[in-house]
Order: sequence, then C-alpha cells, then structure tokens
Amino acid sequence: MLVFFLQPIAFGSWLPRIPEVQAALGLGPAALALALLGLPCGTLITLPFAGPLVGRIGARTAIIAGFILYSLAVGLPVLAPDPILLFVALMLAGSAISFVELGLNVQADLVEKASGKLIMNTAHGCWSLGIMAGSLIGSGFAAIDLAPAIAVPLVAFLVLPLALLTGYALPKLSDAPHSGEEKRSAWSLPSPALVGICLFVFGITMTEGAMADWSAIFLRDALDAEGGFVGLGYSVFAFMVAAGRFGGDTLKRRLGGVATARLCGALAVVGGIVLYLAPSVEVALLGFGIIGVGVSVGFPLAVTAAAGLGDRAASANVAVLSFVALTGFLIGPPLIGFIAEHSGIRFGIACVIPVLLISLFLSGRLAPRATTARADPQAEVPGVL
Repeated sequence: MLVFFLQPIAFGSWLPRIPEVQAALGLGPAALALALLGLPCGTLITLPFAGPLVGRIGARTAIIAGFILYSLAVGLPVLAPDPILLFVALMLAGSAISFVELGLNVQADLVEKASGKLIMNTAHGCWSLGIMAGSLIGSGFAAIDLAPAIAVPLVAFLVLPLALLTGYALPKLSDAPHSGEEKRSAWSLPSPALVGICLFVFGITMTEGAMADWSAIFLRDALDAEGGFVGLGYSVFAFMVAAGRFGGDTLKRRLGGVATARLCGALAVVGGIVLYLAPSVEVALLGFGIIGVGVSVGFPLAVTAAAGLGDRAASANVAVLSFVALTGFLIGPPLIGFIAEHSGIRFGIACVIPVLLISLFLSGRLAPRATTARADPQAEVPGVL
C-alpha cells in the first residue's frame, strides 16, 4: 500500500504546474498537445520490452530500479527550455513511469494470490491518494510562487529514499512458470478476451489522463479560476478516485465485478455531462468528483480480470493491459488539446463522454471466464506480451 502511495507523488506535483510551463514556453493548446505526446511515445517504446524484463528480474526488483529512474526523469519536464526538449523530457518520464507501474501491478497481483485477499482496488486507492497528495503539494507550491523547476525535482528527491526503503521491504514473490520445451514469442498477440478487457480499460484511463493534464487548464480557461484554485479540480478528482477504490473491493464482493463496473461507468458518464455543462467552479468540482468515483474501480477490476484469464502467466496479460491502459492515459490529453485548439477547452474536455460510453458498453468483458487448462507449456511463460 505504501509503495503504491509513494509512486505518483512527484508526478502529481507536476500536474498543477502544466499551465505555468505552457505559459513560460508560449505554447498554445495544440503545441502543448504535441509536447504531451512525449509521454505516450515513451510508454510505447518501453512497455513491449518492460513486460519480458519484469518477468525475468521480478516485480520487486523492477519497482526498486524503476523508482530510481523515475525520480530522475519526472523532474525533467519542468526544466525544459523549449517545446522540443519538453517532448524529450516527457518521453523519458513516460518510459520510467510505465516501467515502475508495471512492476507495481504485477507485484499487487502476486500479493493478492499469495495472501488470498482482495487488495487490488485498495492498492490503487493508495495510488490515487498519492497522486492527490502530489497535486495538492504542487498547488501549494504554486500558491507560494515556488518555481516549478525547483518544486517538482525537490518533491522527487524527498520521496525517493522512503520509496527505496519500502521497495526493499516488499516480499520476494515469483510468478513461476511450469517447465516447458520452448518459450512463447514476446510479440505474440493477446487473446480476444484480453483485447475486450483492454478496450474497456482504454476509455477509463483516457479519462484519467484527460483529468490529469487538462483539469487545471479547464478551470483556468473555461471558468476563470486563478492561483492555487486551478489545481483543485484534479485534487477533487483524485480524492474521489481514492474513495471509490477503497470501497471497490467491498462493492465487488457484494455486486460482482461486472455490476460494479456498470454502476461506476454510468456515474462517470453523468459526471462528464455535469462537467461539460458546468457554469461555475463549484459545479465543475462536483463534476470532477462524480467522474472520479465513476472511473475509480475500472483499472483495478481490469487488472484482476486480465490476470485471471488463465491462458498464460498473469505477468504477461498484465503487461499487455498496462500497455493499453497507459497508452489511453497518455494519448487522451494530446487528443483533447488538438480539439480544444479549434473548438475550445469545454468541448475538448467533453470528448471523454463517448469513450466512457464505450467502456460502459464493454463492462461485461470483465466477467470471470471458466478456462480449461491446455497442455501447452508455452502458455506459462511469465512476462511475455
């Protein structure tokens, strides 16, 4: 729980400073969107190789090594002197984030299996508290006019020692494969069942990415919020995501995974509509909160569903799911930026509504599947895509 909480704090402190970086570099919405493409590029480059690597070195080692790289990379965007270097810095940050988050998700699944307890939603709830804490820290530094170039690296530097100690305290668990004659290719295609789960989670994480990168700009440009208030939208969103995840395991036990996903998915759509129509900051904050509850359990439920497919090792399916989820998280913001450039930020942020409707439609893909074990040793190789 602690390592999930610590991981996103530094990244969360960057989010409220995006408008300042945009203004300092003189970027319009489209130019900022192009720069933000650095994050998904880093993810796309890294995750196909990170999956096999995490399978070989283990999730615990991946978390420890990934934290070091991530802490160095996450402070680079605020130091970029021009849009090109901002793109490069974000690409490095996206690469590091994808690696450490893959380690976290695989480790959580292994702990869940070893302990026999449902912890995935709660673990992600701690992640949401971490990114909320980071965004509040970033908003606080903005309120006292501490420069982003100082504030974000400072947060990463302070968090790193505790993160490393926590990483070393994690149990050494292995997603051990059965012995087989040959290994499955790292580039083999995912099963149709996994594709459906991935498409479900894409809309969820695309919305999370939109809230992360554009909530502050939405409040500033659409509703004239100023100072530390521009960061409150994401803080409210992250708090409600955390609240939803902390109750997610209980709700899943009572309603089942599919019903939980449908209930929360419907709330997310309602929240998107409220946000689009918001006439004031207060109503917009309500919309951010409803969306937060709505998307809260989507990714944790998808991780459990993908890990439980049984067609190959859990680490392989979680790697594919993480790839798609992070791609959605990071592609959404640039897409919204391009739309906002021509139609305004209010219409741009409303683009999350149709993708949330698609996720709601696909929520049935999370139903547990009865799988028959096949005499295929290749299906048990960990860490292959």
